[in-house]
Amino acid sequence: MIQRIQTVYLFLVLLVAGVLPFVFPLWKTDGKDFYFASSLTYSSLFGLSATLALLALLFYQKRQHQFVIDRLNIILNLILLGLFLYRSLNLSGEAANVSEKGIGMFLPFISIVLLVLANRAIKKDEDLVKSVDRLR
Repeated sequence: MIQRIQTVYLFLVLLVAGVLPFVFPLWKTDGKDFYFASSLTYSSLFGLSATLALLALLFYQKRQHQFVIDRLNIILNLILLGLFLYRSLNLSGEAANVSEKGIGMFLPFISIVLLVLANRAIKKDEDLVKSVDRLR
């Protein structure tokens, strides 16, 4: 489990989705930081993404299940990224309240990149196992 590179990628996704949203604010409005826990939608999506990453980590013996769970997690992070993009386009048009985007808005993008790398490694492992089975 630990010796495979997709485990490292999935663990990093777990950190990005489960820990870093507590550290980095999503945006600032009037000098106040807005964290993900302030909104039920963002909390549930980040929590679901972290849960899917943990579930994929636990399915290390079933590579097909890992692959499917990672694809679902990519779709979930794309939805989260779309919500952040929608919110950032609405933030830029404010005249009375000065807002700035935070680094937390890029966390789903980092998760997507790591999940794609994990899927690539899972696919490579699956192809290796299939080639060995052919030789038997």
